[in-house]
Amino acid sequence: MTSKRLLHYKSYMTGTFFILPAFVLFAVFIFIPLIYGLAMSFTDYGGFNMKPHFIGFDNYAKLLQDEYFRISLKNNFIYTLLFVPLTMLFALLSAIALNHILHLRKYLRMAFYFPQITSMVSVAIVWGLLFNPLSGPINHILEAMGISHPPEWLMSSQWALMAIILVAVWKSFGYYMIILLAGIQGIPEHLYESARLDGAGKLQQFLYITLPSLSPTLFMVLVLTIINSFQVFDLVSVMTNGGPGRSTNVIVFRIYQEAFINYRMGYAAAMSTVLFLIIMVISLVQFKLEKKWVTY
Repeated sequence: MTSKRLLHYKSYMTGTFFILPAFVLFAVFIFIPLIYGLAMSFTDYGGFNMKPHFIGFDNYAKLLQDEYFRISLKNNFIYTLLFVPLTMLFALLSAIALNHILHLRKYLRMAFYFPQITSMVSVAIVWGLLFNPLSGPINHILEAMGISHPPEWLMSSQWALMAIILVAVWKSFGYYMIILLAGIQGIPEHLYESARLDGAGKLQQFLYITLPSLSPTLFMVLVLTIINSFQVFDLVSVMTNGGPGRSTNVIVFRIYQEAFINYRMGYAAAMSTVLFLIIMVISLVQFKLEKKWVTY
């Protein structure tokens, strides 16, 4: 073996050595369960003491007629359509504001990010008390403002999902704010200086410099928030348990019910596969449209 080939071989083995632990973790915790779940979706597997039987596409055919699944899917899309723009809006506005604040930036950044590191269960319990229609402070404040009949929030099928969305936005936007703030601070200052010399105002600088320069970061945040919105579970489980009725039952919570309450794990695996396909299709569409509005 020549010295050049030996050097190439050592370089290859070094790279393999560094990537191997991550590859093993990916295979054990993601790839193998993904394949196993896909295989399970073609069976009637019902629990650890039951032998699975191959039933073909029966689980998927049943999904097409499952009204409960369609309601969960509808609730999840409503959640996504509200959670994603609200989270991105608050994250962007907060990032822009913090970029112009010098003295208290560290403390405000920590305050906005703090909900992200707080336990989701703790957040759900506290906000459940705040949204209590009888003793919760939120309705007391609304009544003090002159609203005689404030929403019943978690006890109302019309407002329960909105309450969960508001809590999710409050908890999540600080994380995306940090990402957007880093993107804003990475925009070269000479672009703004040139714009000011040409007479551009604050709004024009934002529309023609900040947004185009920040578009790659905004695209990443958009992808992350949409994926995150289809994985909501903790807030629904603790705050409403899918109720009132089925008004807050989303896809992941429905999968949990089928797998660990009804013990129809094969059917739950079929739901998981459909959820995976939904997220994959939405992500592919986003990346397909990326070149139309993202500026690099």
